[in-house]
Amino acid sequence: MAFTVEIAGRLKYTVRDKLEGTRKMANIYFRRKRRLLYSLLAAVLLSAFVLAFLVWNGYLLLNNPSRERYPVRGVDVSKYQGEIDWPVLAEQEISFAFIKATEGSSHVDARFAYNYEEARKTGLRVGAYHFFSFDSGGDTQAENFIRNVEAFEGMLPPVIDLEFYGDKAENPPGKEEVRGQLDILLARLEDHYGLSPVLYATKASYELYLAGDYKEYDIWIRDVVTHPSLSDGREWTFWQYTNRERLDGYQGEERFIDMNVFHGTEEEFLHYAKTGTAV
Repeated sequence: MAFTVEIAGRLKYTVRDKLEGTRKMANIYFRRKRRLLYSLLAAVLLSAFVLAFLVWNGYLLLNNPSRERYPVRGVDVSKYQGEIDWPVLAEQEISFAFIKATEGSSHVDARFAYNYEEARKTGLRVGAYHFFSFDSGGDTQAENFIRNVEAFEGMLPPVIDLEFYGDKAENPPGKEEVRGQLDILLARLEDHYGLSPVLYATKASYELYLAGDYKEYDIWIRDVVTHPSLSDGREWTFWQYTNRERLDGYQGEERFIDMNVFHGTEEEFLHYAKTGTAV
C-alpha cells in the first residue's frame, strides 16, 4: 500500500512538472512570437516613415512616367520658384515651360515679366497660364491676361487653370455660373491670340465643370498619384504628373517644381507648338 502511494505521488509530481514545463515553453514561445510581431510592426512603421519622407521631400516620385512612352517633358512655374536661371533649367531634358501670368481680374504674378522674357531666350517652347477666379467675371479676367501677356510667333496656347482654392472645394460654385464666365474667358482669349486655350484641371474640377463638354479644347490634367484617365473617355494633351520634382536653376521659397508630359511624340509636339493643335 505504501509503495502504491509513493508511486502515485511520484506520478503526481511528474505530471505537475511536465505541465509546468509545458507552460514555461508556451510562455517562451508566445514571448518570442510577440517580440517577432513587435519587430515586424516596427519595421513596417519605419518603412512607411522612410517612404513618406522620400515622397514628401521629392526623392521618390509616386508617378514617374516612362521617357520612352512620354519623351516630351516640361515645367510650369510661378513666383514660388523665385529667381530662375532659365539657361540652367532649360538644359535638364525639358522641352516646354508654362509660366503663371495672371489670376482673377487684377493680379499679376510677381515674376511673370522676367520669366516670360528670359524663358523665350532659350530653346524652350513657352506659354502662359491664367489662374481662374470663381469670384470674377470672364471679361475682366480676359482683359487682365491680354493686358499682360504679349503674343509672339510660336507661343504655346494660353492656359486657363481651373482648380479649387480656399473653401471652394467644400462649397463649389454652381456649374452653370462657372461655365458662363469660363465661356466668356475662353472666347476672348481665342479671339485675341488665334489659338484655342488649354484647360488645366484637377480631377475634381474636371468632373464638376468640364466632363462631357469642352471637347474642342485640349485638356491638361493634374494627377500626382496615378496615371490619369478621364471619366468621359477623352484623351488628355498634357499631364502634370508631380508637384515635387527637384531640378537645378531656381531659388525660391518653393523647393520643388511641377513636371508635366505631352501626350505624343517629339514630332507631334513640334507640330503642336507650331499650330496649337494636337495631331
